[in-house]
Amino acid sequence: MALITISGFPSSGKSRRAHQIKAHLESRMQEPSYSGPRLKVSIISDDELNIDRSVYGDGRLEKPARAALFTAMQRRMGQDTILVVDTMNYIKGFRYQMYCAAREMKVRVCTVYVVATPDDCKEWNASRDDGKQYPPDILDNLIHRYEEPSSMVRWDSPLLTVPWTDDDVPVDDIWKAVTEGTVKPPNAGTQAVPKAPTDALRTLENTATAMVSAIMAEQAASQLSGGPITLALSPTLRPRITLPPRNVTLSELQRLKRQFVTVHKKAITLGTIEKGQVDWSEESVADKFAAYVEGNLRP
Repeated sequence: MALITISGFPSSGKSRRAHQIKAHLESRMQEPSYSGPRLKVSIISDDELNIDRSVYGDGRLEKPARAALFTAMQRRMGQDTILVVDTMNYIKGFRYQMYCAAREMKVRVCTVYVVATPDDCKEWNASRDDGKQYPPDILDNLIHRYEEPSSMVRWDSPLLTVPWTDDDVPVDDIWKAVTEGTVKPPNAGTQAVPKAPTDALRTLENTATAMVSAIMAEQAASQLSGGPITLALSPTLRPRITLPPRNVTLSELQRLKRQFVTVHKKAITLGTIEKGQVDWSEESVADKFAAYVEGNLRP
């Protein structure tokens, strides 16, 4: 349904805002005037995934921690869920990665920027008594490295800013974003490429070979020079093909078969850019080969 990305300095109050958002959204869905689908509101955070604050001081540890967060986000995101990602999300490239995943799942997106001054964040971090403090050097480094969200880029939009002086979040704007916002289509680069079945190459080779033999047999049996003919490959597979007004030689057909197989083998092994499901059945291959022969035989 929707992905809400929380972003801000460490110890800026992001978790408090995430729980405010969750409480407000759940309350809205309990109102008598609400007639939409019943949705789950879920929060995913470093604490839930047991990611220690110290990993942000070592790039070798931070990278797998972000990967674990991204995997958990993908697993939890869905049409029946409003997912709030309660982490710093301080790297714009990571926010873009989450945005692309949301588009692939066809859910709405929203970014909530929790604003606080560095001095306030340091003071709040020092006063924590829950054992979840950031080491001072890591805190300073994260504040320095923070990449602020921008409403000018699509992966941070719509962007809702919550200053540290506000007691609550802009629930009306958040509600509108997650229930009425535009669901953007997936990027072309994120869409799964249709794959051919495992026996497609065998079907391609065998069907083209059978058609070459059938064309030569039909020419020899009918003594016709060109025109439309029906090839009896099987009781259910009887493709039609129109030949030029002359005898077609075996070498010509073998050359066209090799070219045809080579072209389509690439589509099988590397995938295809065609939209929708690709049909690699015998009937489809036979029709394609017939059209290929008709278009490439000289009159």
